[in-house]
Parts: sequence; C-alpha cells; structure tokens
Amino acid sequence: MSGIPGVTLRGMEALPVEVEVEITGGLFAISIVGMPDVAIRESRERVKAALRSLGLNLKGKIAVNLAPADVPKEGALLDLPIALGMIKATGALKECPKALYMGELALDGRLRRVRGAVPAAFLARKMGIPLYIPSANAEEVALVQGVEAYCADNLAELVMMLRGEEPSRPLPPAYVPDLPASAETDFADIKGQIQAKRAAEIAAAGHHNLLLVGSPGSGKTMIAKAMAGILPPLTDDELVETMMIRSTLGMETKAGRERPFRTVHFTASTVSICGGGNDLRPGEVSLAHRGVLFLDEYTEFRRDLTESLRAPIEDGEIHVSRATGSVTYPSRVLLVLAANPCACGYLGDPVTPCKCSATEIERYKRKLSGPIMDRIDLQIAVPRLTPQELLRIDENGKPPETSAVIRERVVRARKIQLERWQEYGLTCNAEIPEKLVKKCLTLDDDTRSYLATMASKINLSGRGLSRVLKVARTIADLLGEESIQKKHVAEALMYRQINER
Repeated sequence: MSGIPGVTLRGMEALPVEVEVEITGGLFAISIVGMPDVAIRESRERVKAALRSLGLNLKGKIAVNLAPADVPKEGALLDLPIALGMIKATGALKECPKALYMGELALDGRLRRVRGAVPAAFLARKMGIPLYIPSANAEEVALVQGVEAYCADNLAELVMMLRGEEPSRPLPPAYVPDLPASAETDFADIKGQIQAKRAAEIAAAGHHNLLLVGSPGSGKTMIAKAMAGILPPLTDDELVETMMIRSTLGMETKAGRERPFRTVHFTASTVSICGGGNDLRPGEVSLAHRGVLFLDEYTEFRRDLTESLRAPIEDGEIHVSRATGSVTYPSRVLLVLAANPCACGYLGDPVTPCKCSATEIERYKRKLSGPIMDRIDLQIAVPRLTPQELLRIDENGKPPETSAVIRERVVRARKIQLERWQEYGLTCNAEIPEKLVKKCLTLDDDTRSYLATMASKINLSGRGLSRVLKVARTIADLLGEESIQKKHVAEALMYRQINER
C-alpha cells in the first residue's frame, strides 16, 4: 500500500505526512488515526461530499492513517491527499504521481485556499518533488524560486490532470518588483519637527529602535506612520522570511518588497503580540519581522507584555513554548514607541499647563526607563508647536523634503551596510554583535576620549554605549563617510538624553 504525500505545519516548518487509506467490507464508516486535530477529523464529511460530487459513492469501512503517527497533524491541509487516497483505494485512480498535495475541500469539490503553502513549497523543493495546490495559493507559491508547482480549481480538474486527461502546466516563476512604499503620511506633510524626522531617518537607515515622547497633537503618530514610506525594500532573503511567516498564518503574500508595518493597540494580549495558542501561531512581533512594530501610547501597555518583548528585541527571535510543544519564530523588528511625557500628557507643553504632581511625574517616568528603554537606540522629544510657529513654517516658502527623497538616502545607506556586513551574515548596523562592535567600529583617540567623558556624564550603560556606536555608524553611512567621527558620536549621544539623564 503506497501512501499519498501530504503536509502539516509545525510553526513555520512544513513537515511531510504520508496518507494511507484502506477500504474493507462492512458497514460504512470512516476513521482517521495518526494524531489528527479536530479540523482533520471533520474532513471526513468534506471528503465524502466532495467525492460524491465526482459521482464516487464510498462503501465499506475506511481507515485513514496519517504517518508518522507520533507527529500532531493540524488544519485542513490534508483534505486533498485524503481524498486522493480514497479515490486511489477505490480503483478510480490507477496511479498518483509522487508529489506533495495540499488543499481544503468544499462540499462541491472546489479547492479552497490553505495556509502554509510557502513552507510547503520549500519542502517540495528540498525533497525534489512537485507540489499540487489550490489555485488561490498559486500567486504566493510562484514567488518561491526553484519549485515545480501545479494548481487546480477543484478536485475533478486535479484528478483529470493526474490521469493525463488534461494538460498540467507548472506555475511560471513570479518576479517581485521594487514598488514604491506606501504610507498614510508623507514626511512633507509633517510641519516642523526637524529633529524627530531626522531621528526617524536614522532609525530606518540602520534598523534602530525609536522612542518618540511628546504631548498629544505633537505629531508622534504621524512621524511613526510616515516611516513606512522611507523604509528600504526587502532583500531576497528577507522577502522569503516574511513570506514564510504570512503564509503560516494564511495571510495573502504581497507582490512587492514593501516592509511590514504593524500597529499594536495597548489592549492587545501577550499571546497576540508574542505568539502562541493551541497551534503555536506567530504573533505581531513576528509578523513585523524585517519591518516596523509600532506601539502607540506605550506607557498604557501592561508591564508583563512589555517585558516579554525584551528577549525578541535583543535576540531577533522568539521562542513560543506550550504544553503541545515549542517553536521558534524570527522577530527582528524595528520597534517604534510613542508616549506622552506625563500622565496628563502636557509636561513641558508651551500651550497647556501640566496638572500632574511631582510624585505622579516621577511614577510616570519610571515607565519610560529600565531594560526596555536601554534597548531603544534613539530617544527623541517631539514638542508640540504653537499656532504661531506653525504659521511661520507655512510662510517660510521652502518646500520640505518628501518621503521619496529621504528614502533614497536610506536605501543608499542600507546598501553600504549590506556590503560591509554581508560576510558576517548581517544586513544592517542594528544587528552588529558585541564582538564586531569592538573589532570593526573603531574610533580615533579624540573621539574615544569624548565618548568616554560623555558616557560618564549621562550614566550610559554598556549596552547603551554599544548602541551609540551603532547609531553613529549609521549616521556616517547616511553621509557616505568611511570612519566614525566625533560629530557622528555627538549626534548619536543626543538621542540618548531622555533615558540617560
């Protein structure tokens, strides 16, 4: 008895499953063994109805074994191989080509879109066999280079392809264009805030974490959302990583190289951000991998949730462990935080006076300190402009820089970083490990002395010192300069003042 190869998911990894079907005499019954979940057990009704639409009425006792038996199977991915196994067991299909089959069946035999098509494509490529998928998954699978894939709209069409009654044409590889990034706000629409926009440019160029602190209406959220329009395009390897994560959740894969931008509300649960659940799905921190994770009103987030982000921010990956097992997801995100300076939001505001007591201000500031803040490379105040200042900006006459102009500088700086760190398997300055910081980010005597003096004055930690050097390297890259100079370090130190003073 030869089985039909299928697929199940374990995190982002696709695992091969062999579907064996045996039909014996007796009263009609279908049993599925091999650690199936509820969705797979329910496939009995879907498969029976789909085969009836082909004119095939099942009889007898049908046993379906999903091997290996000790690996949990989940989802509706196995509907198609189970149906093909039954068709073959009845003799209606003489031979089934060795390939991976995945798809969910409708009652009328249509093939519905499933999650995990991209990981399945990589598994098929690794095994050196074709992949058969629903037509709705064709677009994302075509983005995977080197895989032989075929698609069908329904079960009847697929059976005719396997019998040779219809021509089967492999999916042509798709080209991924570098389309201009889209954003709700252009940097040219943000009035003033030169320093904050400069910090956002540096953050995008080096993939550095950013904190924006300011009164309500100062433009924090606008600046954060405008960053989507200046991020550099995804490289080929980064595109594959983001495709794998989105496909694992069944989300549509975008055709361009635009980086993810995920906004999280403070009412979100820890599982939704970090990942987990019964099927160990990735969370927002993984969906934002290689892009931006934006936490607006950061001080309103629960302490346990913000603390759970410490390891993924530092390590670039998150380990999700539950009773059913454990998986690891990538989580190399550009973390952008926005917060008010105090509980009422108007500390230092030029228009509205602050109503907080000294004790309340001190208690609030504790939320903007500690281990998470030590991992934020750029910390910048965003003061609210008065109506008079806004009018003066309008009357200045000089047009502000657009996101397209800033993005060109960011892309050039990121290319410099990619060429510099490619031999170490890195893509940007924020990823530089400590050993390379000491080895590669060297300073002249004058700059080193200046940095040591300033680090003592603002009580800079060891991690903070390393991050200042990385930011200084990014500033030099934006200017196209080979070595880190005193002016680069001075600007990088300026962005640590909120937390260190």
